[in-house]
Amino acid sequence: MTMPLSNRVAVITGASSGIGESTAKLLAKQGAKVALLARRHDRIEALAASLRDTGASAVAIAVDVTDQASVDTAADAVHRELGRVDLVFNNAGVMLPAPIEEKKIEDWERMIDLNVTGLMRIIHAFIPDLVAAAQAGKPSDLINTSSIAGQYLYPTFAVYSATKAYVSHLSRHLRLELGPKDVRVSMLEPGIVATELQSHVTDQGAKDWLAGARETMEWLQPEDIAEVVAFIAGLPRHVNIQQVTVMPTRQGV
Repeated sequence: MTMPLSNRVAVITGASSGIGESTAKLLAKQGAKVALLARRHDRIEALAASLRDTGASAVAIAVDVTDQASVDTAADAVHRELGRVDLVFNNAGVMLPAPIEEKKIEDWERMIDLNVTGLMRIIHAFIPDLVAAAQAGKPSDLINTSSIAGQYLYPTFAVYSATKAYVSHLSRHLRLELGPKDVRVSMLEPGIVATELQSHVTDQGAKDWLAGARETMEWLQPEDIAEVVAFIAGLPRHVNIQQVTVMPTRQGV
């Protein structure tokens, strides 16, 4: 039986945990060849090995998306191992909220470098592949992870929210450019997902808010978002879901 994503070649950033890891597992289960990109090589190598044990095609490639040379090397490795890419899940990111008056410049820079510049580096590395795949008549997908924070206002989340608003608006613009070339561009705007993202938070106000949210609602799981990615990628090539906002049922904003 042909699986939904057979013969697709997928690049997944942030694949060492959370949404990226779950998406890699599901795309591989549905037949895609997956390139797992993240900084923690031990984590992605273990994941790739477990996927290969099931008969899937998976490679682990260490990369720092904030470093251009690292991205270039990773892209070369993906092409060497798997060939032309036709699905990019741009998922690496970090969330470090804090009051703007605290001037946590290193945290600002880290979020902007990873959530914005890193995302752009991956797009630039693989956009020629996506265009070529579409021209060859294959489905071709660029799927970017944004956040509900790109739409709404959260105290102390100004810089993080701004980076995610960038991702959302960029995705809309890229769809105008790439849609006529049959490349589908989609963005996901999840609410609270139970991932490592929350463990990076040091601001006490944000930690208290997250703790309260955990008590009042059932958070999304990484597997929930993976299902959305697989659904988008499995649609007929003339169908492009531009934007998906996925929320815990009890989360209002």
